[in-house]
Amino acid sequence: MMGKIELKGMHFFARHGVYEQERIDGNDFLVDFSCDADISAASESDNLNDTVDYQLINSIIAEEMDMPSALLEHVAGRILRRIRAEIPELLHASVSISKMNPPLPTATECSKVTLSY
Repeated sequence: MMGKIELKGMHFFARHGVYEQERIDGNDFLVDFSCDADISAASESDNLNDTVDYQLINSIIAEEMDMPSALLEHVAGRILRRIRAEIPELLHASVSISKMNPPLPTATECSKVTLSY
């Protein structure tokens, strides 16, 4: 039994950006994660060991968000590479990172990058 697991709207304060001032001041970011996995055992057993560990996913994302990068693409790539290495049973995973109020000449709610495998 295939299932989709999502963690939506994880809030982080981080120092990602091309401009030096972005790395000094930092900014607010929202991260959404989703994955596809065989969760048939968990649907029967009600046992945490039979499903994807949300806590581990959240920890990986938090650790990678804490390491400054110039590009959101780079942060998203690091997140997915670690998740793939540490949770190989996932069949598909996707991460979206939104930078709130990016430094653009017009008012912009967010800039967003999505990567998946």
